[in-house]
Amino acid sequence: MKINSIHRTAALFVALAMVVPVFAKPLTKTINISQPAKVGKASLAAGEYQLSIDGSKATVQKGKNTVAESEGRWEEREAKSQYTSILVGENGQVREVRFAGQKKVFVFAE
Repeated sequence: MKINSIHRTAALFVALAMVVPVFAKPLTKTINISQPAKVGKASLAAGEYQLSIDGSKATVQKGKNTVAESEGRWEEREAKSQYTSILVGENGQVREVRFAGQKKVFVFAE
C-alpha cells in the first residue's frame, strides 16, 4: 500500500510539472530602438516599443497596436547582461534581445 501512495504522489508531481508552464506569464519589457530595425518581416522606426515574449513567440507593440511578430528561442549565455538591449545585424534585422541581470537571451528566428 505504501508503494501505491509513492507512485500516486510521483504521478501527481509529474502532472503538475506539465501544467505549470501553461500558466507562466509572458515576459513583457519596454525596449528602445535607436535606429531603424526589422523584426520578422516588419520594419520599425527608431522609438520606444513594448516587447512581449510568450514561449517562442515575440510580439512588438507601439501603444496598443501590434507592429511586429516573430518566432524565436531562448538561449543561455555564460555571463549576465548588464543592460536590457537589442542586438541588430548589418541588414537591420534584430538578432537577439538581452535582459539586464539575466543569462538568458531571446534569439529571433528571422
